[in-house]
Amino acid sequence: MEWRDQGILLSTRTHGETSAIIEVFTPAHGRHAGVVRGGVSRRMAPVLQPGAQLDLTWRARLEDHIGAFTVEPMRSRMAASMGDRLSLAGLNAVTALLLFSLPEREAHPRLYQRTERLLDLLGQGDVWPLAYLDWEIALLDEMGFGLDLSRCAVMGAQANDLSYVSPRTGRAVSRKGAGEWADRLLPLPPCMLGEGPAPDSEVAEALRVTGHFLSNHLAMELGNKPLPAARQRFVDRFRARIPDAS
Repeated sequence: MEWRDQGILLSTRTHGETSAIIEVFTPAHGRHAGVVRGGVSRRMAPVLQPGAQLDLTWRARLEDHIGAFTVEPMRSRMAASMGDRLSLAGLNAVTALLLFSLPEREAHPRLYQRTERLLDLLGQGDVWPLAYLDWEIALLDEMGFGLDLSRCAVMGAQANDLSYVSPRTGRAVSRKGAGEWADRLLPLPPCMLGEGPAPDSEVAEALRVTGHFLSNHLAMELGNKPLPAARQRFVDRFRARIPDAS
């Protein structure tokens, strides 16, 4: 068995004395693991860094074997993130959530393209947080827990004051439609609707909304596992840069 693809490196762990087992996210083969011979060598270790874009050839005797990768570097993203602690935290959150969420060897080409575009923005602190929020929304959608923010779940298309999200269904609710139930709903920041500018405080509020669905819907479906701590570390670091954030 053999295939060739490109992919984003998600994780590396030592295997034996000289090799490494890597997990990558590829457009055609999804999340896939394999052995890299000499992966801990001085030549290869700098290549096998989280977020790296790699040209990959995978070979195995049988399809269900772990197999071995031949790896050629395409571009590294560590330089863009190492000088910015927020970007590094964001990179770690992205790779951790992909490892957490994606089933093995199942292609998700749309999410792959969104992930590649997001990681190419590393180091651009003015646009990264909103891009990351949009990526979490796309991840939820790809995993079957997409938010429906197109119309009010109560009043339909005639409502134009969408202000809340149902924590149970992920559907938008207008201020009028919420009525006395408003305190049981999640806030719907305008940046989630693509309306106007997206100040950091608004993005932080939106990350609380996506965090609810990641924790209470996606994680529950995956056996009620806790979300990766890297996600919360990114959110905490992002909120720390917001003046007067609670």
